Amino acid sequence: MTDTTEIEEPPAAKSSRLPMIIGLVLALAGGGGGFYAAQSGLLFGAASHPQEEMHQTASEEPLPDVVFVPLDPIVVSLVDGGSSHLRFRAQLEVPGEYASDVEHILPRIVDVLNSYLRALSPADIEAPDALVRLRAQMLRRAQIVTGQGRVRDLLIMEFVLN
Repeated sequence: MTDTTEIEEPPAAKSSRLPMIIGLVLALAGGGGGFYAAQSGLLFGAASHPQEEMHQTASEEPLPDVVFVPLDPIVVSLVDGGSSHLRFRAQLEVPGEYASDVEHILPRIVDVLNSYLRALSPADIEAPDALVRLRAQMLRRAQIVTGQGRVRDLLIMEFVLN
């Protein structure tokens, strides 16, 4: 038998966690200080608050001169052969200088919209993007009747399918 002597290694010294704790504390302090410097404007110049900017621009710019011309409510039977009815009410957004011109030809606008709405089927109305598409079609028809630049927008107040 051979005699082998086992050499016992000294127990490994426990590594200190102090450097890790100090690094973590310094990282948190640095992050907090960086956030404060960026938020207060010390880092990249004076910070502007969006609410103050919005308030300043809103008070500086006057509201556009628009008039809302209401359309008579329209109730149409849909072409499905059943008893489906569409109840529609809207207003036209018109520049102030053209309000009397648009009110003068309002019956023609209602006639064009009435004819367009009567040609719709329930499938046209029940599609997910139907209201956006129908609104654009009706706005274009109103703009053709009134002339370019006289109707800015069509606001749908009521659109109910019974």
